[in-house]
Amino acid sequence: MGRKLFCEISPTAYKISVCKGVILRSIQDILRHEKMPQVRNAQPLPHIVKSHSSLIVRHLDGVDLQLQQNKKVNLQLAADAINGTIIRPGETFSVWNAIGHPTEKRGFREGLTISGTKGLGKGVGGGLCQVANMIHWLVLHSTLTVTEMHHHSDALFPDERRRVPFGTGTSIFYKTLDYRFRNDTAQDVQLLMWLEDGFLCGELRSEHPMPYSYRIVEEDHHFRKEGDQYYRISRVYRIVTDRETGAKKKELILNNHSKVLYDPEKIPKEQIRND
Repeated sequence: MGRKLFCEISPTAYKISVCKGVILRSIQDILRHEKMPQVRNAQPLPHIVKSHSSLIVRHLDGVDLQLQQNKKVNLQLAADAINGTIIRPGETFSVWNAIGHPTEKRGFREGLTISGTKGLGKGVGGGLCQVANMIHWLVLHSTLTVTEMHHHSDALFPDERRRVPFGTGTSIFYKTLDYRFRNDTAQDVQLLMWLEDGFLCGELRSEHPMPYSYRIVEEDHHFRKEGDQYYRISRVYRIVTDRETGAKKKELILNNHSKVLYDPEKIPKEQIRND
């Protein structure tokens, strides 16, 4: 058994490590001189680049439903902070710059969290990764440039009611793990986000139509047992179509090889390969 990291020694040591990470990230942001959006407009830009909705409350094995209910509050606060944001050419959108520090004082509640070292847990502001997932899905359907994202590395839950290809989600943790994209186009774009009928809803809009359309597909999805562990395997592609010429190109954006952390008995037998 290896030596413990400083953050693993005690809860106090963990808090110190988190504070250190926040301070270092803040210094890095100052030195980068990235231009962040300063304008929000309730009036939507005319062209919808992509729209999407995702279910807020999912009944997950072993997860307190109250944490899911609390997530609704957290998502509403985040949506209110983001809705209408205008990202001008050259500006970089940051999830944490838009939302700010998710504290109890600001009304955020304890929700489900996912840690690469601790697995499932709970913490104030838990569930906000759904916001980052939503934004990334919208950005994938555009010419905008992703400048920071952190893939979920493990398969935590079965694919029940999944509406987007596995692996296209992103992890965030204030303030060290962020999701960011830059507007390298010649026009303003806008993020709209709201809650409706139990769903988180989002739109990416622009002043003028974008020159390409996009489709995200997952191929060769299967499970494989390696030693004593099961893995979820697939490849995710982005199919880009030139609206003017109809020319298409296929881009590999993700090669999934993710450890299954839920009960292997829940894996559909027909999706397991032995090759």
